[in-house]
Amino acid sequence: MVGCSLGASRVWFTIGGGILNEVYYPRVDLPQTRDLGFIVADGRGFWVEVKRLAQHTLSLAADGVPAVSILHRHERFELTLRIVPCHQRDALLIDVALEGDAGLRPYALLAPHLGGSGHHNTAAVGLRRGRRMLWAKQGPFALALAAVDAQQRDAWGRASAGYVGASDGWQDFAQHGAMSWEYAEAGPGNVALMGELPCRATLALGFSSSRHAAATIAVSALLDPFEHTWQRQIDQWIAWHTRADERRKLQAQLSPVLHRELRTSAMVLRAHQDKTYPGTMVASLSVPWGNTRDEIGGYHLVWPRDLCECAGAMLTLGAVGEARDTLRYLIATQHPDGHWSQNQWLGGRSFWRGLQLDETAFPVLLAAALAERDALDGIQIGDMIGRALAEIVRTGPVTAEDRWEEDAGINAFTLTACIAALVSGAPFLEAGVRELALLVADYWNAKLEAWTCAHGTPLAAEYGVEAYYVRVAPPDILSDSRALEQVLPVRNWRADPNMRAWQQVGVDFLQLVRFGLRAADDPLVLSTLKVIDAQLRIELPTGPGWYRYSADGYGEHDDGSAYDGTGRGRPWPLLTGERGHYELVAGRDPLPQLAAMAQMASSGGMIPEQVWDTASLPALGLDRGHATGSAMPLAWAHAEFMKLAASRELGRPSDRPAAVWQRYQGKRPQLKHVLWTPAAAVREMPRGVRLTLGLRSPSDVLWSIDGWRTVRTQKTRDSGLQMHVLEIDANALAPGAHLEFTYRAQNSGAWAGQNFAVEVRADT
Repeated sequence: MVGCSLGASRVWFTIGGGILNEVYYPRVDLPQTRDLGFIVADGRGFWVEVKRLAQHTLSLAADGVPAVSILHRHERFELTLRIVPCHQRDALLIDVALEGDAGLRPYALLAPHLGGSGHHNTAAVGLRRGRRMLWAKQGPFALALAAVDAQQRDAWGRASAGYVGASDGWQDFAQHGAMSWEYAEAGPGNVALMGELPCRATLALGFSSSRHAAATIAVSALLDPFEHTWQRQIDQWIAWHTRADERRKLQAQLSPVLHRELRTSAMVLRAHQDKTYPGTMVASLSVPWGNTRDEIGGYHLVWPRDLCECAGAMLTLGAVGEARDTLRYLIATQHPDGHWSQNQWLGGRSFWRGLQLDETAFPVLLAAALAERDALDGIQIGDMIGRALAEIVRTGPVTAEDRWEEDAGINAFTLTACIAALVSGAPFLEAGVRELALLVADYWNAKLEAWTCAHGTPLAAEYGVEAYYVRVAPPDILSDSRALEQVLPVRNWRADPNMRAWQQVGVDFLQLVRFGLRAADDPLVLSTLKVIDAQLRIELPTGPGWYRYSADGYGEHDDGSAYDGTGRGRPWPLLTGERGHYELVAGRDPLPQLAAMAQMASSGGMIPEQVWDTASLPALGLDRGHATGSAMPLAWAHAEFMKLAASRELGRPSDRPAAVWQRYQGKRPQLKHVLWTPAAAVREMPRGVRLTLGLRSPSDVLWSIDGWRTVRTQKTRDSGLQMHVLEIDANALAPGAHLEFTYRAQNSGAWAGQNFAVEVRADT
C-alpha cells in the first residue's frame, strides 16, 4: 500500500509485509526510513517480529482511501496497526493495539535512512520538553518518533539506539530473547531505534530539519486525537473520488472488484504526485529488490515516459489541472536541444543519461492531448514542440535506447510514438515547418515494415508465417537490409546469448494498432501476434501474462533469488493491459485483461512491475501469478489499468491521438518522400520519390547523377526544425541510377570528408 494526505503534509508512506516501509519527506523522491516494524514479546524469552509472521490482513477504511488497518494474528496475540498521515503537519500517525496473553508488550523498531541512505545517520534517545523521544539526524534531515497513551501522555517505556547488525533492538532480542540494551545514542553509521510501548498507544513520526523541530511536529500531531485525523483522511479522499467521478462523463460498468481496483489505481497515481513540484510523479514509491541493497535511486525518480503515461491516465479522470502541471514541469526540464533526461530527480537533475526518443515524443503527445480538450489554459507549447520534434527528426528513426532502456536501433513502440508526435505536434508549428514534420512522419510510417520486419526466417517458418515485427532492428537496417542477421545484445545476462535480431520478438508492435498506424487485422500484425503468443504469452492462475521480449533477463533468478544485474525476465501486468487495448481495437471486450490485472495486484490492490511465473516459493514470498520483488506499485501499471477501463467505455483507446487517427486510420501511407540525414544515411530509395537532405548547419551541397561528370551545387535552407534541408527531385531517375553528393559547411568551410550515394531502386 502507498498513501499520503491531500492536505499540506509533505509525507508519503509505503507498506509492505504488514509494516511501514519507506516514508518519503519532503518530496516523493526522498525516502527517509527503511522501515518501522514491531516485535511482540513477554520479556521472558518469547518474542515475534510481526513482519516475519506473514499472517496479516490489510484493509482500507474505504475504497481508494489510504487510511490503512493491518491486523497481525498469532496464537498468543492480535496486533492491530492503523496508519494515517497528518493532514497539515509533516508527520505520520500509527495507532497500536495489542490484545492477547497478559504480559505481552509491543516494541517499535525504526530504521532511519535519512537522505535516502543508511549511511552516516545518527540516532539518539532523549527528552524534549519532558517527553521521551526517539531521534535520528543526517545532514539537513531529522526525524522524531513520539508516543502517547489514551490520555495523550508520554507512552515510551525503555528505549535504545544501536548500530544495525551489532547493537540494534533486533539483535538484542535475537541474542537475549528480551530487551536488555538501553543505549542512549549511536552513529554516525547505519543505525536503528527501538522503544517499548503499552498495549495501546499512538505513535507520531515527525520530520523536519532538526531533531527538536521534528519532535515539535510529532507531538503537535499527537495532540489532535487519532480518530479525528483518521476520519479527516477518509472524508477528504472520498470527496476527491466523488469530484473525479463527477468530472468523468463516463461511468465504469465494472464489477465491484474492478471498480475497487479502479479507485485504488486512481489513489495510487494521486499518491505519487509531489507537492513541491506540482504535476510530477516518480515511477514508484518503491525500490525493486530494495531489501537486498542500499540504493539511493530506486524507482523514486521521474521518467518522462512514465510521467506522461500517468498524466494521460489522470486525464481519464478529467484531472486536466494535474495534467497541465505535468506539462509545465516537462517544459521547464526540457534540454535546449529538445530531449529530456532518461530519468531525473524532481528538481530536474539527471540521474541516468541515456537518450530515448519515445521520452522526447510523449511530452508532445501530452501537450496535444490537452489541446484536444481545449485545456492548455495559456500554456505556450509551440517552442517546446518545435525543439522536441527537431530532436526526433535530427536523430531518428534510430533511438539510442528502446523503451526498456537496453538497445539502440529501430523499435516499433518508439517509432510509433515519434510518428504520432510529429503528426500531433505539426499543427503547432509554422506552415513550412509543419510540412516537413508531416513529411518525416509519413516517410517513417511508410518504411516501418521495411525497417522492423523479418521475412522468411527459420522463426517465421516455425510458426507458419511469412514475416513478423522484430523486437529491435539494429541501426544498420537503414543502409543494409541484412542487418537483422546481426547479433542484438540481450542485457542482464552473465553471458550474452548471442541471438540475432531476427530471433528476437517483443510486444512493442502493439502500439502501432493502439495509436492507429496499423489496423488490428493487418496481416503483419496478425502474424506477429501468432509468434509472440507462442513465445511470450503465459497462462497464470491470475490470467494471461506476457514477457517483454525474447530471453529477457530482468527479474529474479530461477531459484527465486533477487535480480542482481542478471536474472530472468518475468511477465509484466502492464503488458496484459496493452494487450487489452489491442483486443478492444480488434472488436473484442478487454474485460478479461482488466480482470487479470486486478487479480495480479496485491491484497492492497497494488499492481506490481512483474509477477512470478513458475512454481510458488512460499519461503521467498513468491506466489505464482502474483508480485515478485520488483517495483510495487508501478505507477505506469496503474495508469494502464485506468486507461484500459476508460478505453473500454469509449470503445477506442483513450490515449489515441486524434490527429494520428485522422491522418492514417490504420492504413500504411504511400512512400512519396525520403529524408537523408547524417544520423539516418539511407543508401537507396524507390523510383518516383523525392529526396530531401537534412544537415545540422547551413551547407553547400554538391551532387551528381552521372558519376560526377557533371556537378550541381546548391545551398540548403533553414527548415525551422534545427535542420538545414535541400530537396532534390529524383523522379526522373531510372532504377539502378545513383545520386551522389557531399557537402561543405558554410560557416566553417569544413567538408563532410566523404562522398555519399543513394541508389534508385524499382521496388518500394
